[in-house]
Amino acid sequence: MKFIIIMADFIDDRRQDVLIGMVGEVDTPPKDIKSSNEEELKKLEDEFRALQDQTQDLINERAHLESEIRTLKKRANRLDEEVRSLKSPPLIVGHLEDILDQERGIVRSSNGTVFQVGLNQRLSPEVLKPGVRVALNQDTLAVIEVLHDAWDPMVSGAEMVERPDISYDSVAGLDEQKESVREAIELPLNSPELFRKVGIEPPKGILLVGPPGCGKTLLAKAVANHTDATFIRMVGSELAQKYIGEGGRMVRELFSLAKEKAPSIIFLDEIDAIGAKRLDGSTSGDREVQRTLMQLLAELDGFDVLENVKIIAATNRPDILDEALLRPGRFDRVIEIPIPDDVGRKAILQLNIDKMSTKKIQLKAIIDKTSGFSGAEIKATCVEAGMIAIRQGRGYITQDDFLESIKRINVKKINGGLKDSPDSIYN
Repeated sequence: MKFIIIMADFIDDRRQDVLIGMVGEVDTPPKDIKSSNEEELKKLEDEFRALQDQTQDLINERAHLESEIRTLKKRANRLDEEVRSLKSPPLIVGHLEDILDQERGIVRSSNGTVFQVGLNQRLSPEVLKPGVRVALNQDTLAVIEVLHDAWDPMVSGAEMVERPDISYDSVAGLDEQKESVREAIELPLNSPELFRKVGIEPPKGILLVGPPGCGKTLLAKAVANHTDATFIRMVGSELAQKYIGEGGRMVRELFSLAKEKAPSIIFLDEIDAIGAKRLDGSTSGDREVQRTLMQLLAELDGFDVLENVKIIAATNRPDILDEALLRPGRFDRVIEIPIPDDVGRKAILQLNIDKMSTKKIQLKAIIDKTSGFSGAEIKATCVEAGMIAIRQGRGYITQDDFLESIKRINVKKINGGLKDSPDSIYN
C-alpha cells in the first residue's frame, strides 16, 4: 500500500515536469516570429508619434484660428459701433446759458435761438455751468454732453504744428525790419527780465505794412521758424462770419487759445478785412465786421492782461485801418516793408541766383533794369528766366534769359495786369 502511494506521487511529479516543459515550449516563440513582432511594434510606435505630431499641429492651428476669430469679432463689433454712430443723427452745438433746476436748463443753439431744454442726469452738476459749450439732441435739443476745451475747428486748426523752413537768411534786403521784429517779438519772450530791469512794459505787437509782395508774410514765417513759442496764424477774412456774434466768439477763442498755449505769437494776415474804419452808413454785414473789430480791440487792450502773447498783423492797406487799431498800446510798432532799393534788389537777386544754374550773369545790369520791382516780382523774374532756358532745351540760365523775363514782367506792370476785356485774357 505504501509502495502504491509513492508511485502515484512520482507519476504526478513527472506529469508536472512534462506540463511545465510543454508550457515553456509554448511561451517561448521562435526567433523569426519575435523579430516580426518587434518590427510591427516599432511601426506602430512610429505611426503613434506621427499621429501625435499631427494632433499637436491641429491643436496649434485651432488656437491660431480661435485667436483670429476673436480679433475679427472685436473688429466687427467696432465697425458695428462706427456704423451705428454714423447712422445716428448729428448733435447741435450750443451754449448753456442758465440752469433752472436739476432737470432743466436754458441753452442757446448755434443759430442764436434760446430754448428751455432737459439736462442729462448722468452729467455731473460740477461740469454743467453757465457758459460751457454743450452738444444738443437734434430733435429734443436736450443736453447730451459737455464739450470740454472745444475750440472752434477754424481756431484750433490755426495753430502751426510744423515750422516753416523760412529763416531770416531767406528774407533778403530787410535787415532793419528784421531787427525791429526781433526786438519787439522775440526779445520779450526770450529775455523778459531785461524789460523788468529797465522798468518798461514790452510791446504787445507789431503791424507790418507795405505794398504786396514785399515780404510781410515771409518775415512772419521767419519769426515762426526761429521762435520756440506757439505760432498761431489766422487770416482776417476767416474772422468775418455770417451770424451775429460768431466773429467775436472766434476772436475770444483765438486769444484764449493763445493764452493757454503761452508763450505764443498770433499772426493776423490781411487784418484790413476786419480792421477797416467804422462808418455810419453801413450795412448789417459791415456792422457784424465792426463787432468783430471791437472784440479784437478789447482783446488787444482790455482788462485781461496778455502775458507772453504777442501779436503780428500784416496789411497792404494801412490807410483804411481804424484809428483805434493803430494807437499805441495795441500795435506799439508799425514797421514799413518798402519796395526794395538797389541794395535790397541785389540781396534778393543774389539769394535766388545762388540756387540756380547760371552762366555769365551780369548782376549789375539786372539790378538796374528791375528798378521798382517788389521782392515777389524779382522772384517771378528769376522763375521766368528759368522757364525760358527750359523751353530752349538748356540746363543753365543766361543773361539774355534774364533780360527777356524782365521785359515780360515789365509788360504786366505797365498794363496793370490782365486787360479789362475777357477776349484778351488768353491771347
